[in-house]
Amino acid sequence: MTLPDKRRIRAAFARAAAGYDAAAALQREVCARLLAQLDDAPPARILDAGCGTGYGARLLRERWLRAEIVAADFAEAMAATARRSAPAGTACAVADVEALPFADAAFDLCWSSLTVQWCDAAAALREAARVLRADGRLALSTLGAGTFAELRAAFAEVDRHRHTLDFAAADRLADVAQAAGLRDVALARATITLHYPDLRQLLGAVKAIGANALGEGRRRGMMGKAAWQALTAAYERRRTAAGLPASYDVILLTARK
Repeated sequence: MTLPDKRRIRAAFARAAAGYDAAAALQREVCARLLAQLDDAPPARILDAGCGTGYGARLLRERWLRAEIVAADFAEAMAATARRSAPAGTACAVADVEALPFADAAFDLCWSSLTVQWCDAAAALREAARVLRADGRLALSTLGAGTFAELRAAFAEVDRHRHTLDFAAADRLADVAQAAGLRDVALARATITLHYPDLRQLLGAVKAIGANALGEGRRRGMMGKAAWQALTAAYERRRTAAGLPASYDVILLTARK
C-alpha cells in the first residue's frame, strides 16, 4: 500500500475543517457502528486519535459521562474546530497518531475512527498499544479495498491513472494489530453506500471531508472537458433510483492490550 504525503493530507484536512461536519454523514454512521462494538465497561481515560472536528469525542462523552477524554488530530484546524465544540472534561491536542505525545499506559480506551487509512497503520497501532493500559481497549475503523468502487470503475473507463488510495485489506489490518502487541482482535465489515444527485455533488462531498485526490499517480492538473464528460457518462451508467452511488468498505476492529 502506497502512503500519501503527510503534508498534502494535513493541508487537505485543514481546508476541509470548516465544512467537515456538514458533509460527514459517513463519519457519523461509522462512529455509531464502532461504538456499538464496545461493551459498557466505563473507561476512566479515553484517547480519540485522529479526532477530526470532534464528533467521535462528543459521542463518547454521551456514552461515558465521567470519562476524561483527550481528542487529538495532526491538522491544527481540525483540532481547533474540535476544541470549540468539546464538551466539559475533554482536552484537545495537535498530535500525530504515528508519534503520540502521551506517556505509556495512559489510556483505558484508544478510539480512532477513519484515520489510519491516511497514515502508516503499523506505526499508528504500535502507538495505540503503547499508550493503552494493561487490558485497555482499542476501537478502530478504517476503509477497506472496496471503497470508492464505483468511482474507480468509472475512472478506469476514462484513463489509466490511479485517482484514489489503495486501501488496506481487513486481514492485513488484523495481522498488524497482533504484531503491535494487541490481543482478542475482532473484525466486522460493512458496506455503506451514499447517493448523490450528480457527479459534482458526489466529488464535492468527498472533497469536503478532506479525502479528495490523495492517490499517488493521479492525473495532474485540472481534468479536461472531454475527460470530465467521459467520466460523467461512465458514472451515469451506474446511477440507481436513489442517485449516483459512492460505496465505502468499512472495517471495524476492536482489540485489547
